[in-house]
Amino acid sequence: MKTKKKKVRWRRYMPLYLMMMPGMIYLIVNNYMPMSGLILAFKRFNYSLGMWKSPWVGLSNFTYLFTGNDAFQIIRNTICYNLVFIVLGTILAITVAILLNDVTNVKAKKTYQTLILIPYLISIVIVSYIVFAFLSQDSGFVNNTLLKALGKDSISWYTSPRYWPVILTFVYLWKSFGYNSIIYYATIIGIDETYYEAARIDGATRWQQVWYITLQCLKPTIITLTLLSVGRIFYSDFGLFYQVPMDSGPLLNATNTIDTYVYRALLTLNDVGRSSAAGFMQSIMGFIVVFSANLLVNKIDKENALF
Repeated sequence: MKTKKKKVRWRRYMPLYLMMMPGMIYLIVNNYMPMSGLILAFKRFNYSLGMWKSPWVGLSNFTYLFTGNDAFQIIRNTICYNLVFIVLGTILAITVAILLNDVTNVKAKKTYQTLILIPYLISIVIVSYIVFAFLSQDSGFVNNTLLKALGKDSISWYTSPRYWPVILTFVYLWKSFGYNSIIYYATIIGIDETYYEAARIDGATRWQQVWYITLQCLKPTIITLTLLSVGRIFYSDFGLFYQVPMDSGPLLNATNTIDTYVYRALLTLNDVGRSSAAGFMQSIMGFIVVFSANLLVNKIDKENALF
């Protein structure tokens, strides 16, 4: 009887297993099989010897990230940019999602959803050329149209690092806010409308409805997305920090991050072990940050913690 029940259960869930199979194969091939490459972080990789026979060097591959002249700069840039992106990106995405929910015309709402998603779907290479079209010193829109109309001198944007924290933040927000807005919007449309009806009957203003109903219902989504973003606080968008500034040397103080630093070191030194060590360190630090942030959330609001 038990054997028959197992066979019936297996046949019953067979369609679900088949649906799960492509995702499992992708997860194993893309996420778990490459984990064997972590061994390179502790070796001096030699192409003639291969990954397994290359000599061990212990933790020496990790030290160059902290002992180099640029160590403080790349870590500071990576963390500070990500903190700004998380805070401003969350505020902008929630604001757009709330405004999108207030649009009553169905066709207009679908049009707005499409328009805000377009930047997210554009390749970062194309974005870099769009930025160049605006900021080029000789033919850029800003220098030749805006500044000229104001009677200002043209600016050499690609040799002036002081402008780039603002430029990179603007480009990141423009490119990414649409996707996050749709996620928050999907949560907002799931909020029970009776909450708002009761609030209006009690005389609540629109701002009070947003503060006491919308944001409270969005809190689990905000915490989840923030924790996921915090987990990548030691990573940076390589295309944003390498392609958009056009790999300009004078901008390194403002645009150099851990990822771009490792990439340039890999091109110069061809040291696979150091690049592997950097990726491994980023993963470990990301895990520690997420675990710590989740513990904090667990103490403040246990129901919304990830684990």
